[in-house]
Amino acid sequence: MFELRYLSNVVTLKLDGDKCIGCGMCAEVCPHAVFALEDKRVKVEDRDACMECGACARNCPAEAISVNAGVGCAAAVISGAVKGGEPTCGCSSDPSNG
Repeated sequence: MFELRYLSNVVTLKLDGDKCIGCGMCAEVCPHAVFALEDKRVKVEDRDACMECGACARNCPAEAISVNAGVGCAAAVISGAVKGGEPTCGCSSDPSNG
């Protein structure tokens, strides 16, 4: 089965480990298993799997997570999967990208 992947090394997701209270809510609501609970704290398990939906940040009671939520790159991942190619969001200045 095809695994949806984000564009490598561009996600805006940030986790402030000092603010994390270990509730695990982010891991529970994340549709792509980006987070894992370890030693009563959350860690980012698979950063590039994040599609920036914002569910984690909206559900974090400690405000330990920030992400610029949007649909541009999520749409790129879906488009790449449908077309059978690499994800592209068209944000590059290279006309061959997207």
